[in-house]
Amino acid sequence: MTDFLLAIDQGTTGTTALLIDRSLHVRGKVNVEFPQIYPQPGWVSHDPAAIWQSALDAIARVLQVTGVKGEQIAGIGITNQRETTVIWNRQTFLPIDNAIVWQCRRTADACDALKAAGHEGDVRSRTGLPIDAYFSGTKAAWLLDHVDGARAQAERGELAFGTIDTWLVAKLTDGQAHVTDPSNASRTMLYDISERSWSNYLCDLLRVPRAILPEVRPSAAVYGHTRNVPGLPDGIPIAGMAGDQQSALCGQLCLAPGSAKCTYGTGAFLLMQTGKDRIESRNGLLTTVAWQVGDDFLYALEGSVFIAGAAVQWLRDGLGIIQKASDIEALAASVPDSGGVVFVPALTGLGAPYWNQDARGVITGITRGTTKAHLARATLEGIALSCADLLAAMERDLGRKLVELRVDGGASANDLLMQIQADLLQATVVRPDVVETTALGAAVLAGIGIGWFKTLDDAANSWRENKRFAPGPEAAVAGLKTAWQTAVQKA
Repeated sequence: MTDFLLAIDQGTTGTTALLIDRSLHVRGKVNVEFPQIYPQPGWVSHDPAAIWQSALDAIARVLQVTGVKGEQIAGIGITNQRETTVIWNRQTFLPIDNAIVWQCRRTADACDALKAAGHEGDVRSRTGLPIDAYFSGTKAAWLLDHVDGARAQAERGELAFGTIDTWLVAKLTDGQAHVTDPSNASRTMLYDISERSWSNYLCDLLRVPRAILPEVRPSAAVYGHTRNVPGLPDGIPIAGMAGDQQSALCGQLCLAPGSAKCTYGTGAFLLMQTGKDRIESRNGLLTTVAWQVGDDFLYALEGSVFIAGAAVQWLRDGLGIIQKASDIEALAASVPDSGGVVFVPALTGLGAPYWNQDARGVITGITRGTTKAHLARATLEGIALSCADLLAAMERDLGRKLVELRVDGGASANDLLMQIQADLLQATVVRPDVVETTALGAAVLAGIGIGWFKTLDDAANSWRENKRFAPGPEAAVAGLKTAWQTAVQKA
């Protein structure tokens, strides 16, 4: 019996493989980390081979710990870190260089030049995105310009470009499929989200040959079948795919326009599904594709905080304030407030709604009485305040207030952070039983792709609530919000 879906959640620091049954319960989960590469300040790279090996290792281990055989897998769903860019040789199947990670700022100058030349309006009107080094287009151009002979090879059609979903499908199918879905394509700064196709204008502007781009298919579709994958039989359909944040929106079953979720991982990402209507943000948010299932092509508003869980990692690895990330909750809870300390975690610039790639982290309000507990609490508050800025921008764009925010990701397990978030948002925060909603979304899409479900509504009963956090008095956080705005101006 093929009773399981394999969800591959390929993230910034590791790859998670999950086995999910027909009732959409997680039956097994294994995460395998891989090395981060920092060639110079502001640059972040990944070895694509290391990403692939981490996926193989995670798959092998989850099969081992669950006792499930590869032959029992009915389909594979993929979700991924989105803007990270890989280019490889179609014949040798070898990457031309390390992948450039979404966090990497090496193309900031190129983005500034495009903005100075007056192209931001055209880019935003087509893509829903501002011009920023965050997105894939300038990363691809950088690789073609800085790897010897790469641009000439690209013009001859010898190279293939992809975000990580495309790379994984290519590896899983032994090079038979070069595909992506609209949610990932919409993060490249090369895809026209109204025309629903790659844009010749944008390819010319960013100097990325269209010949290297993958085919765009719906988010629930059979893209290809496994071939020569260690540990898996040939012929398993790869049938669902979405960028990690859109996949989490799907996994949270945010199926009604206006419903929203926030994922707390390395960064924090707040998405609100807006249905078939493309809403243009007037407040620094992105308009992006949520997913395409059948003929339903849905949009979302998105705000991105570049540093969330990574700020906690910095306290652990950079400052040695905590031994492990989970220690921060107890340390922060040991004081009633941050003692006037405000931490703006702009360690790699500020994302939405500010979009200041030159901003840097700021800690204000330090006194002789400041302790590591105050800094720990200020870190949690800084994460929550960054997300509150995003939701305030969304509410202004939509002209109405959000009542409920669904949350997921590793840091959503932190009850103190979630309560701070509810207080700052003045909205109820709801955490599901299964916080692996990113992988769950990929599994749901794969379930549609192989025919387990007809529509997303068929999977709606899989969502179960774990805990909800009601907001406290707004007056209690008013001073913190004011201090935050002052600190942000210094970042």
